[in-house]
Amino acid sequence: MPAYNEEKTIAQIVEKIMAVNLFNISKELIIVDDGSTDNTSNIVKNLQSRFNNISIFKLEKNSGKGAAVRVGIEKSKGHVIIIQDADLEYEPKDYAACIAPILEKRARVVYGSRLLPAKRKTGRFDFLLGGMMVTFVTNILYLTWLTDEPTCYKTFDADLIKSTPFKADGFDWEPEITAKILKKGNKIVEVPINYYPRKKSEGKKINWRDGIKAIWTLFKYRFVN
Repeated sequence: MPAYNEEKTIAQIVEKIMAVNLFNISKELIIVDDGSTDNTSNIVKNLQSRFNNISIFKLEKNSGKGAAVRVGIEKSKGHVIIIQDADLEYEPKDYAACIAPILEKRARVVYGSRLLPAKRKTGRFDFLLGGMMVTFVTNILYLTWLTDEPTCYKTFDADLIKSTPFKADGFDWEPEITAKILKKGNKIVEVPINYYPRKKSEGKKINWRDGIKAIWTLFKYRFVN
């Protein structure tokens, strides 16, 4: 879980994660504080007194989501890895749906799609349009049929993601890892998930520039390793 100045929501999302029963599989929660200047780390440290399966690592300065995710993957010990944001946009109860295809050996990569459910919340139109454009470019370049490439809920077989290094430090780590996984010949399975979008005023950090960068990243890794 990458976290940057998420003191308002991090306790709530940790509580949700801890409450999820994953087929009696043990969980580890690795939180990477991406140079927060608020009380995020202290809140997590207090939670550690209640939950012994939480680890926290703090980056010296704000380095970007990709940098934080990279640290979390390196530190993880489990067989399945799922990315979780520190806000409340995503619902940890969806973990079961995300990890089931991997546990059942039907896939090595699963993306939770915000666009598959019949009743869905999509947030601001510009964010929806940007996500659809990134997904469309992914499908054209890599001959796949995804509905939601920019989703946070990317779930991986640990051996696969640990053997697929990515360079990007920002939000562009997502199209980079998608490109590299597809170029390896892995199919990405999608499952429907819940989504509760927050507003920019509530701390949403992605913007239109990240969409442009994502499309550039998809083009770049289509033709280079």
